Amino acid sequence: HPPTTEIYTVYKSSAASDVYKRQLLEHLGLTLEGFGDDWVSVRMPVDQRTIQPYGILHGGASVALAESLGSLASALCIEDHSKHAPVGVEINANHLRPVPDGQFVIGTLSPIRIGRRMHVWNIAIRDPEDRLVCISRLTIMIVERD
Repeated sequence: HPPTTEIYTVYKSSAASDVYKRQLLEHLGLTLEGFGDDWVSVRMPVDQRTIQPYGILHGGASVALAESLGSLASALCIEDHSKHAPVGVEINANHLRPVPDGQFVIGTLSPIRIGRRMHVWNIAIRDPEDRLVCISRLTIMIVERD
């Protein structure tokens, strides 16, 4: 499981903040919502950055939330970042209900399997009324850095 005592520290540290500036996480407005022993949650606004032309949450924004959250969690599981890096190899998502412009969603990640070279994550995205909006599964491979 991800080392949760480090999650908030890593996410809020200046080094992590610098890494995520001008990146997709910042562009989508993702903020840390909470964490526990085997879960992490982020909040994403449904606004001009994340809607489709019909005024509802874009499915691609949900997938970007899921992959970003899984990549962050996998990065926290890596002991030596100078030797290994997490890379997404497969993601799927089922979009179950619309979320209108002006609301927000909460994505909560939990592990399915955390192995030495492969991590599989479940990401449930819910609306403000705690209704399931999207369910996603992400597979991350831990690769050697060049």
